[in-house]
Amino acid sequence: MNIWNITRLAFLEARQRKLLWAVVLLGLAFLAVFGTGVYFMWRDVSQMSRGLARALEPINFFLLAGLYGVDFLVVMLAVLTSVDAIAGEITSGTIQTIATKPLRRWEIVIGKWLGLAAMLTVFAAVMSAALMAIVWAITGYTPRNPLSGVALIVLEGLIMLTLSILGGTRLSTLTNGVVVFMVWGLAFIAGWIEQIGAVLRNEAAVNVGIVVSLLAPSEAMWKRAAYLMQPSFLRELGLDATPFGAATAPSEAMVVYALLYTAVALGVAVYWFQRRDL
Repeated sequence: MNIWNITRLAFLEARQRKLLWAVVLLGLAFLAVFGTGVYFMWRDVSQMSRGLARALEPINFFLLAGLYGVDFLVVMLAVLTSVDAIAGEITSGTIQTIATKPLRRWEIVIGKWLGLAAMLTVFAAVMSAALMAIVWAITGYTPRNPLSGVALIVLEGLIMLTLSILGGTRLSTLTNGVVVFMVWGLAFIAGWIEQIGAVLRNEAAVNVGIVVSLLAPSEAMWKRAAYLMQPSFLRELGLDATPFGAATAPSEAMVVYALLYTAVALGVAVYWFQRRDL
C-alpha cells in the first residue's frame, strides 16, 4: 500500500509539471510536422518509384527517423522528470518529512520509479503508435515487429530513468543531470562506433562500441529496435545502412543484460538511499 501511494503521487506530480506538458505539446507538434513531411514525400515517391524496394527505402527511412525522434523525446522525458525526484527533495529537506516510519526508504525509491516508469511507458507507447498510424494512413506501410520495437524504446527510457534516480541518491540535481546526459552521450557515440565498424568490417571498432555499450546499454536498445523494424529484404539489398537504422543488431543477450542492468541499478539506488544521512 505504501509503494502504491508513492507510485500514485509520483505519477500525479509528474503529470502536474509544466515540463511534462511542454514535452507533450512539442510531441504533438512533432507528429504534425512529421505527418506533413511524409505526405509530401510519399506523393512524389509513389509517382516516381518503379519497384517495391525503392518505394520502401524512403518510407523506412522516414519512419525510423520519426521513431528516433520519439526515442529522443522519451530519453529527455525520463531524465528531466526524474533528475530531482530524490535529489531535489533531499536538497529542499522535503524528504525528511516523507522518509519516516512506517514508510520505508526502499518504498520511496521503488514507488517513485514505478510512477515515473508508468508515465514514461504511456508516453512512449502513445507517441510511437500515433507515428506509425500516420505512416500507415498515408502510405499503407507498417513496420516489422512494431511491439518489440516500441518495447525496446521503452526499455531505453527505463534505463535512463533508473540511472537518473540512482544518481539522485548521491548527487545534487544539477550534477546528476549533467552526469546522466553525459552517460547517454557516451552510449550514443559507442553505438555509432559499433555500426560504422560493422560497415567497414573493423573488428576493433565494433569491440570498442560493445564494451562501452555494456557500461550504458541505452543506445543498443534503439539499434536493436531499428534492426527489428526494418524490412528484411532491405538488408539483403544493402539498403539498410541509414543514419537512423542499424546495419547489425545487438543480440537478445544484450536485451537480457539491459534488463539485469536496470534491476541492479535500481537495487543500488535503494541501497545508497537507505544508507544516506538525511
